[in-house]
Amino acid sequence: MSVYRGMDQAALDAAYNNTAAVADSSRIVADWERRSAAAAAAYPQHLDLRYGQRERNRLDYFPAPRAGAPVFVFFHGGYWQMRAKETFRFLASGPLARGINVANVGYTLAPEATLREIVTEVESAITWIAANMQRVADTRRLYVGGWSAGGHLTALSLAHPAVRGGLAVSGLFDLEPIRLSYLNEKLRLAQADVAPLSPLAKPPASSPPLTIAYGTAELPELQRQSREYAAARAGAGLPGRIAALPAHNHFSILEELANPEGALTALLLELAQ
Repeated sequence: MSVYRGMDQAALDAAYNNTAAVADSSRIVADWERRSAAAAAAYPQHLDLRYGQRERNRLDYFPAPRAGAPVFVFFHGGYWQMRAKETFRFLASGPLARGINVANVGYTLAPEATLREIVTEVESAITWIAANMQRVADTRRLYVGGWSAGGHLTALSLAHPAVRGGLAVSGLFDLEPIRLSYLNEKLRLAQADVAPLSPLAKPPASSPPLTIAYGTAELPELQRQSREYAAARAGAGLPGRIAALPAHNHFSILEELANPEGALTALLLELAQ
């Protein structure tokens, strides 16, 4: 029986199972954790800064070599229910090498928090960064970005008045297939939650620029979501661009941000300039 776009339940679940789709994903994540531990050792001064009251309401700040540089606020992925900011500290290396401060944000995971609560938490993190980092960063040039579920949080964070632009990597912009899939066991999205929390459902009347990036070796549904959201924004006259990164899957694409010469780092620099 068709559940979504002609897919039965098993096909829909597989269409969003990135871990199963990338055979060596566990090895990749283990390498991220090793490199992130090295990043924490190299920059121990500003880890786990608290921006809210819940346990995961903490962020890591990685300072650029020069004062007064822009700041890139990163939201991790994991379908809003897995992973932690500590795994993604390694990504700071690319922006730092190009003179951009990095704030790596943690947030409460589902089912402990609803998706609406998670969105509120990352908005609070942006507010905290804008208010508390003025002495070490140019918070007038604050950019948000994220991967997978973090791409979704990036799109919604563009409404924050402190945000000047965003970089959504392999993001999720339509929550209806998420609600219908195995992922909803912990998210517990109701049908009434989908439209208000789906960036694709109603592009805003105005927005700072958003760059949407995805890998051409990603699952087709992930690619579709990026293309459709980019088209919807373009149709609404909103600024931004879309970038398809050849041969990258859902996990390998992040190397383009960790690398100072990577394609995602270049896209971030384009935004910041």
